[in-house]
Amino acid sequence: MEWERQRRAPIYEALMKYKTTRVVPFDVPGHKQGKGNPQLVDFLGEKCLSIDVNSMKPLDNLGHPVSVIKEAEEIAAEAFSAYHAFFMVNGTTSAVQAMIMSVCKQGEKIIMPRNVHRSAINALIISGAVPVYVNPGVNKELGIPLGMSVAEVEKVILAHPDAKAILVNNPTYYGICSNLRRITQLAHEHNMLVLVDEAHGTHFYFGEDMPLSAMAAGADMAAVSMHKTGGSLTQSSFLLIGEKMNPGHVRQIINLTQTTSASYLLLVSLDISRRNLALDGVRIFEKAIKLANYGREEVNRIGGYYAFGKELNNGDSVYDFDATKLSIHTRDIGLAGIEVYDILRDDYGIQIEFGDIGNILAIISMGDRALDLERLVSSLSEIKRLYQRSKAGMLSHEYINPIVATTPQKAFYSQQYSVPIAESEGLISGEFVMAYPPGIPILAPGERITREIIEYIDYAKAKGSSLTGTEDMAIGNIKVLEE
Repeated sequence: MEWERQRRAPIYEALMKYKTTRVVPFDVPGHKQGKGNPQLVDFLGEKCLSIDVNSMKPLDNLGHPVSVIKEAEEIAAEAFSAYHAFFMVNGTTSAVQAMIMSVCKQGEKIIMPRNVHRSAINALIISGAVPVYVNPGVNKELGIPLGMSVAEVEKVILAHPDAKAILVNNPTYYGICSNLRRITQLAHEHNMLVLVDEAHGTHFYFGEDMPLSAMAAGADMAAVSMHKTGGSLTQSSFLLIGEKMNPGHVRQIINLTQTTSASYLLLVSLDISRRNLALDGVRIFEKAIKLANYGREEVNRIGGYYAFGKELNNGDSVYDFDATKLSIHTRDIGLAGIEVYDILRDDYGIQIEFGDIGNILAIISMGDRALDLERLVSSLSEIKRLYQRSKAGMLSHEYINPIVATTPQKAFYSQQYSVPIAESEGLISGEFVMAYPPGIPILAPGERITREIIEYIDYAKAKGSSLTGTEDMAIGNIKVLEE
């Protein structure tokens, strides 16, 4: 990596130069550098509004970059050891969708774990690609889905040699990584491309002693959510590609769905954050790991909770673990993760990433402090003292193997009718049902509804999970296919 080049931030430099020119704006946005919306200036600040500008020659154009954005992409690609890097302003959702749509046409198969983010299944609805699911391993004690075992992946590859690509989570929401290098080798041996959802793995590229990153493993594409652990603004991400991919084709796919009015606030946040990580990422993430490990040790001292980590590694379905994830099992104190999540926020002023039926997750990154970890630990200790109860009758698992009846696209666009979820057993869903976060569907379009799924939805609702996905905002009814 050329360190001097990594000190550059071309979009930031161009915006700073633009600010000195005192240009009179007769273009969009209509707030005209904030002059038309003083309340927004009071809230966000003059500096912010002054660079909320439209694409223009000195600032380049994200849809067809030829100058400062092009240079920023080249520097970012070098920082991530990628063949090319695309700045994404529609979130990692659009990066995941661009990956799938770049390699799969209608009717073509893609192998993926079922515990993918909703964005991947949305891409199947848009493109018409056909999923071939690999059921992840499950840790029965924690009730969580794991990674994909190499043997399971190989079995599916041999059964579906016509598949175009394999999608891998690196890591999962809980911090669990599959054997990405071996899966990539297997895929390439069978002429399949490897796409990696690294929404929660930005730090893999810059920290030491981290799980293997997608580009280091030889993957062909990776969606990297810089805003999650890389310090950029919410909704900003990178899409990385390897040498097998055609950058021009990928950009055309991106431009099918990405805005033509790219926010320079998001773009400059990616530019500055990439520079920060390239120059100082080792120190930043060394500190984050120390904090997370401290949190794990202190939570496990409380008793009842289980903050899990690298001890789960089994060389296969848990090939590695992201130590920055403070994942905590709560069921043994008689509380669902979502119940602990709500108590922390409502009673202690602590906002964690998510709670599900058995676990909570605190994301530890560059902005966290030891004092904040101590507050979280002491709050969890008090919650145990005040609320601990018997775990009898609690659901014990997060993952239910799907019964796929038809493709997501066919189901989504089929004739449908609405029924109460309680009466939907045996029917085929035309909608999603998921807790958000994490945004992994409990039920996806084209899957058959079982009694186990209905009981899970009822339980998650009763415990306070934020369920989404159906037209019915109360999640009481679901649209099903006419058969």
